[in-house]
Amino acid sequence: MSGAALLLVTDVDSTLIRDEVIELIARAVGPAAERHVAAVTDRAMRGELDFAASLAERLLMLEGLPASVLDDVREQVTVTDGVPELIAEVHERGGVVAAVSGGFHEVLDPLAAQLGIDHARANRLEVADGRLTGRSIGPVIDGAAKRDTLESLRLNLGVPRERIVAVGDGANDLLMMGAAGISVAFCAKPAVREQASHIVEVPDFRELIALLPAPARP
Repeated sequence: MSGAALLLVTDVDSTLIRDEVIELIARAVGPAAERHVAAVTDRAMRGELDFAASLAERLLMLEGLPASVLDDVREQVTVTDGVPELIAEVHERGGVVAAVSGGFHEVLDPLAAQLGIDHARANRLEVADGRLTGRSIGPVIDGAAKRDTLESLRLNLGVPRERIVAVGDGANDLLMMGAAGISVAFCAKPAVREQASHIVEVPDFRELIALLPAPARP
């Protein structure tokens, strides 16, 4: 895929999809757990909490859940309107689409395959004896990891920075967005809207098509 004409890197939860996956998982614990996880998620996305610490706190609420809950969660996820059309347009222009998530590979990987997303990176849930341990394994995909993923793809694909689009909604997307030539705050928190080059308030990825770099000249 070297020499890609453009690169689009998008956040997943509340961006590529309308849900926060960790909240969908917490729903299986009960209403109190779901409310607590949602409150911590909101504070983290506003930049009030360190992402890695907030993830660890939220994961502890899931300890003991059967891993089969992830099958139910995958069925509940709602893809944002216009995602297939945007991905098709990027591919038509010779571009590459990547999804980077503070969520989980267990949900993102099948979704990425279904949508035709070229690269996906997320956290991994630890499972023991068929149950969630309340921990993740491997590196935490925080703001720095999202930025590093974008930079690695930029170098490997040979895409000029001005032809990179980064899309996000929360504070942990800001480093990634700052590394892109075009940064889009998508139905985003105030701090993200303040720093983005473009703002989209309609939850429809077709709104992003007009913001893509013009097709490269032959």
